Amino acid sequence: MYIRKDDVVEVVAGDDKGTRGKVLRVLRAKGQVVVEGVNRVYRHLKPSKKNPQGGRLSKEMPVDASNVMFVDPARNAPTRVGVRYLPDGSKELYAKKSGTRLRLLSKANPKYAAKK
Repeated sequence: MYIRKDDVVEVVAGDDKGTRGKVLRVLRAKGQVVVEGVNRVYRHLKPSKKNPQGGRLSKEMPVDASNVMFVDPARNAPTRVGVRYLPDGSKELYAKKSGTRLRLLSKANPKYAAKK
C-alpha cells in the first residue's frame, strides 16, 4: 500500500463515492485509511468533568484502502499508481495515466541503475 498520511485521495466506492479528502491516518495492518470528511459517524458522549455538556461528537471512521484512489496532480483526476526505477537506480511512485511523479520511494541504488 503506497498511501501515506497527507496524500489527497478520492473515494471510488461506497456511500461517500466522489468525495475527495486528505488522508489523516493509515492503518497498515488492517489495510484501511482514515480520510478527512469521509465515513463520518456520531460518537455519543455522556457528560463528564472533561465534557460537562455531553452530546454527539462527529468523527471519521476508516475505509478500506481499495475504495480510494490517488488524485493525480497533473490531471486533477483519480489515477492508479505504479512503481518504476529511474536511470540512476532510484525508485519512484508515479501516476499511470499522466506519468507524473508522485513521490520518490528510495534513493539511487547502483544495482538498479541502467546499464551503459
